Amino acid sequence: MNKIVVLGTGLVGSAIAIDLAKQYDTTAIDINTDSFERLNKAGVSTRQADLSVPGEISDQVSEYDLVIGALPGFMGFNALRDVITAGKNMVDISFMPEDFLAHNDLALKHGVTVVVDCGVAPGMGNLILGNHTRQMKVESFRCYVGGLPLVREWPYEYRAVFSPIDVIEEYTRPARYMENGHLVTREALSDIELKNFPTVGTLEAWNSDGLRSLLTTMDIPNMIEKTMRYPGTTEYIKVLRETGFFSYDEISLGDKKIRPIDFTSKLLFPKWKLQEGEGDLTVMKIIIQGKENSEKVEYAYDLYDEYDLETDTISMARTTGYTCTAVADLILRGKLDKKGVLPPEYVGQQEGNFDHVVDYLRERGVYYQVERNKL
Repeated sequence: MNKIVVLGTGLVGSAIAIDLAKQYDTTAIDINTDSFERLNKAGVSTRQADLSVPGEISDQVSEYDLVIGALPGFMGFNALRDVITAGKNMVDISFMPEDFLAHNDLALKHGVTVVVDCGVAPGMGNLILGNHTRQMKVESFRCYVGGLPLVREWPYEYRAVFSPIDVIEEYTRPARYMENGHLVTREALSDIELKNFPTVGTLEAWNSDGLRSLLTTMDIPNMIEKTMRYPGTTEYIKVLRETGFFSYDEISLGDKKIRPIDFTSKLLFPKWKLQEGEGDLTVMKIIIQGKENSEKVEYAYDLYDEYDLETDTISMARTTGYTCTAVADLILRGKLDKKGVLPPEYVGQQEGNFDHVVDYLRERGVYYQVERNKL
């Protein structure tokens, strides 16, 4: 039986490990042991280790056939390098700020397959787009995505289901998109749109830097990704950002120096924490336009998913984690053997991969509805 190790046991990492343990010998590693009891009950072996220590990851992954990266974004780039250097295949969901394609030559040298940004968006959105580039000339790609609590609770109407530091990065990192063949950079939270969804109601969508690798791997003139929150969110986040609460530059406070981001995190993160048994939802809409067999067409994909009460699995863990485990399953079955660092759009471009992922998700109750229309 193939042996898999999952690095990180947060809400998403734990869901990944539990899903993989149904078919494979799975171990999960983290410095935080809070989720170990639940993982053990699901048949996942656990081990405590500080994966931030230099050389620790290389040692920990040495006995496994496949590595899953589910660490916070600030650890992702170095973890990716260490796993590649150890000669291990990997599927990663960490939203690292660095350019992961910088490790491609290293991955080719070690002859490994590494799929990065393999979540919901980025991730499934890239897979969908990659699949369509096989069958049509894509001219436009738009992705709207949001992960939200089922119950709107004042004052934030939000819960962080992955690393809260990574959430704040979304509010501060400049957003890049393609418009008429030109790269445009705008501040995060700009160009607000109101989008209505039957199951959720009205959400506000704003520019975020979620296109990632698509900016360099896809020759498509118009591409944009927007994050969605409940209405009113962008206003208070902009106030916090412009006041300096998200700054990493130290300020003096009496005889001490502190970074505002550390102070803000200390106050906000407990308020943003998803409480036990509290439900969430994921909503995503992807619109692809272009020419297919000389005919102008539009494909619209819709995802709506909720917290699974029966398995106590949050929606963001289902939609992100099961995309990751579907691609891991592709590698373990020998259906994806291309070497190097592969963004998900490359996985979607290989015939059969997209259908495998869609079927895998459907078996776990995650459904993508698709509609094709002539333009």
